[in-house]
Amino acid sequence: MYIMKILSNRKIKALFYRILLYIIGFSLLFAVVIQTGLRQGALYIGISVWVMGFLITAACYGYFKEQNEIMENAAEQIREYISGSKDARIECYDEGELYRLFHEVNSLVSILNAHIENEGKEKEFLRNTISDISHQLKTPLAALNIYNGIIQGEAENPPAVREFTELSEQELERIETLVQNMLKISKFDAGTIVMVKSLENISEMMERIKKQFSFRIGQEEKEMILSGDESAELICDRSWLTEALINIVKNALDYTEKGDSILVEWKRTASALQIAVKDSGSGIHPEDLYYVFKRFYRSRYSKDTQGIGLGLPLAKSIIEAHGGNISVDSELGVGTTIYINLYREQT
Repeated sequence: MYIMKILSNRKIKALFYRILLYIIGFSLLFAVVIQTGLRQGALYIGISVWVMGFLITAACYGYFKEQNEIMENAAEQIREYISGSKDARIECYDEGELYRLFHEVNSLVSILNAHIENEGKEKEFLRNTISDISHQLKTPLAALNIYNGIIQGEAENPPAVREFTELSEQELERIETLVQNMLKISKFDAGTIVMVKSLENISEMMERIKKQFSFRIGQEEKEMILSGDESAELICDRSWLTEALINIVKNALDYTEKGDSILVEWKRTASALQIAVKDSGSGIHPEDLYYVFKRFYRSRYSKDTQGIGLGLPLAKSIIEAHGGNISVDSELGVGTTIYINLYREQT
């Protein structure tokens, strides 16, 4: 088996056959000399031995010289890669153990290049994220400075102080929401979230979410309708799934006007629980649909100046952590629908 692995190299096989041919050829010559009893046969045999030795030595020299050139070329390619040339590769178009080694080296280079590329993307993402966070924080912080200045100037005017104190509180809530959502998304990115799942009634969860938004719905004169099987159950992490649904419903409320409605409906299939959150708002522009779940994304068509663009990305991370998927469908002037598929586990 070991000999066969060695002979799988075409050049080693050629060298082996050449030496074998020399030995057989000169052995036949020796036999002829001995059989014919030529004078000075010993001299002829001696000369033949020297010639055979020379030919074998020359063949081995040529082979090892070629192998040395191959190794030098491989070493040069490795040095080029170390110097920064990502395209450096060792030629390995032949068979044999040496070329298997070269192939593995090339594979290692490809893996290292992929890691370097991913690291570059992660650094770029981190830079962009820090830039986005800085941009998102500038607005509420600037507003807080203005409100504090007005409060100081209106110390003798309690109604004005009260008004701008409430505005300051809203901006502080925006900052807190931004920080909390970033922390939650970072935990999902790091894979440190542990889902504590149990069997939950979906209808009950939806009623609690509706109750949480009841005051805002009344204030904005909107309507929230729940529709689905009251006995539908799902194995999930109640806290995290509620967080995702709250962010989706809040997003619907943010982009609807007075008199608009939000319909939350759910149904069971053979393998999944499907949830749809539909609103009758202004809809999403077609060029923005692809970016709906992108962090900090803000459409140039959006009139919203309060959102921070983390609600739907966080919801997406939570749904995917449950092994589900989330998608969006929207039509301008008609409304938007967020679809969620949560695949059912056996109890």
